Amino acid sequence: MQPTDDFDPSRLARSLLRRSRQGALATLMAGTGDPYCSLVNLASHPDGAPILLISRLALHTKNILADNRVSLMLDERAEGDPLEGARIMLAGRAEEAKEAQLELVRRRYLGAHPSAEAFVEFNDFSFFVIRPSSAHLVAGFGRIVDLKPAQFLTDLGGADVLLEAEAGAVAHMNEDHREAMNLYATRLLGAQGADWLCTGCDPDGMDMQAGRNTLRLDFPERVTSGTELRKMLVRLAGEARAKG
Repeated sequence: MQPTDDFDPSRLARSLLRRSRQGALATLMAGTGDPYCSLVNLASHPDGAPILLISRLALHTKNILADNRVSLMLDERAEGDPLEGARIMLAGRAEEAKEAQLELVRRRYLGAHPSAEAFVEFNDFSFFVIRPSSAHLVAGFGRIVDLKPAQFLTDLGGADVLLEAEAGAVAHMNEDHREAMNLYATRLLGAQGADWLCTGCDPDGMDMQAGRNTLRLDFPERVTSGTELRKMLVRLAGEARAKG
């Protein structure tokens, strides 16, 4: 299915990945291979892959350590009939975060789930990243699409400088530019005014959160450095103010 003016499968899939904070995780029971499903909290890696913080005492973690094939169902939590809202099923493998990744995934996860800080230091809790191999998107009648990872994950090639600057940029936006965050949310994304926070930036956009509500601000052009990010956010703030 080709994108249309009112339906872009790749963009919708990316939005669901970035905005989702909970999902249904399906694993294979160790020893039997029977299906097992559990509710998990999640955040997103800069490339959009889901990040989990799970205990080795949990059955789903034991299953992953025996066979790391998983699937993850996410939905947009629309009001009314949930089957009328968009949802995506990812299939892939859950990989424990390596030492070099820990600072990034920890920061990303705690940005989305601040209350989880109490569990991060527990010896039995570990971060896992789901590396998707495919996705099945359902967005209404006649809008059912199978996607490959390249169609919904963000290419991080050439963006090392941006990733190094991300933590500082997120802190700067949250400490000094809350007004701009609210402008992005209300005037560019049509959301209600709230205490919007930045939870992450990547080459394709910025993730925002206020309580349980989440938003995705897509950039009109790709950015790969802190300087480009700053210019983009200033530009979007100007466009938001112009809509007032």
